[in-house]
Amino acid sequence: MTEGEKDDGEPASGPRSDRPTTPTNPQHFSGLPVTPTSVAPPGPLPAMSSADRVHAAWQRRGETDYIFDYWTALGWTILTLGIYSLYVFYQLVRRMRDHNARRLELFDAALVFGWEEAGRRGLQDDLTPSFQRANAHIDVLRSMTSDFRDPVIWLVLSIIVRGLVEIIAFILLDQDLTKHDRAEVGIEYELAVIFGRFGREQPQPDQTRVKVPNNYVGRIVASIFSLGVYLFWWYYNQMDDPNRHFQTNWPQEDALAAAVASLR
Repeated sequence: MTEGEKDDGEPASGPRSDRPTTPTNPQHFSGLPVTPTSVAPPGPLPAMSSADRVHAAWQRRGETDYIFDYWTALGWTILTLGIYSLYVFYQLVRRMRDHNARRLELFDAALVFGWEEAGRRGLQDDLTPSFQRANAHIDVLRSMTSDFRDPVIWLVLSIIVRGLVEIIAFILLDQDLTKHDRAEVGIEYELAVIFGRFGREQPQPDQTRVKVPNNYVGRIVASIFSLGVYLFWWYYNQMDDPNRHFQTNWPQEDALAAAVASLR
């Protein structure tokens, strides 16, 4: 199956950088060669502020939230006699791993920023329960980064054992999406509470959106008795379910990035 088109997914404007826009004065040329002892050793790069981390994670959306078009993918798979399906399988594993890592960074940075802002406003005591609940959900997303989801290794396994590896991966990816979405809804709700206290209303997450796990036994039986034909439908679900998940995320993270930018 194949790739679809990437959604640009980024608003036209984002938070402004606080870096200076005017160039610094150039150093005067002395005409003497510079010896190694006269060059100061490079120091550690300054850490990004929490606001900059939010902006950077928001901007990387186009790199992680890959949008598939099933029929385009199917067409290329048929034209390449199934070879293109290997690329599709690789992307299915990669995009969920990278999406989870990006959203983890976005939420973690937003909570750090929120805690700092709450401190400036004297609201840390009042909002501590919300931060604690959000951090519990953050821990779920963080734990998922250690799961065995290396797309290259999964691709190699798929080449060696076609069919069986895809079924195992599809089950794991479906479980990942359910677990990931449940944690995200919890974090989004607490962020709405926190930023609402700052006068920056956030979209309330739809808690009914959390994906229901597939009937894995039924799907495996259907794949066996259809001699693999049912896998085409399973591929469609593995493309479409995350597509809709990503598109649901975007308005919320746009509003979050805008709120952080307005408060920095």
